[in-house]
Amino acid sequence: MRKERLIAAAAAGAILLGAAVAMAQDPVKMAPDKNKVILENESVRVYEVTSPPGKTLEMHSHPSHVVYFLGPGKAKFTDKDGKVTERETKAGQAIWSEPVTHKVENVGTTPLRAVVIELKNEGK
Repeated sequence: MRKERLIAAAAAGAILLGAAVAMAQDPVKMAPDKNKVILENESVRVYEVTSPPGKTLEMHSHPSHVVYFLGPGKAKFTDKDGKVTERETKAGQAIWSEPVTHKVENVGTTPLRAVVIELKNEGK
């Protein structure tokens, strides 16, 4: 009986985690006040992100993308598995990322400002 309860609890946890990942949203649609689309076509979507200190962009997803930072900042990234990474950025810094689902919190004292370039139709 106890083993059955443990299996049921593990299954429920897996379902909840899967639901949280499935509910990860498009960051532009979930926070249009922080994300402004600059260009979108069948190949790319380019948008500017501005996040004030202390603000969090909840769990969301990106395809493969480049982030170009417009100013210095400090952010905490939490991925869908709960892994936390902090990153300090500099103006003019660019980073590449494979597809990711994460939440981002501005833990610095200045607004986070960046341009995100998301690739569409990869592998076609």
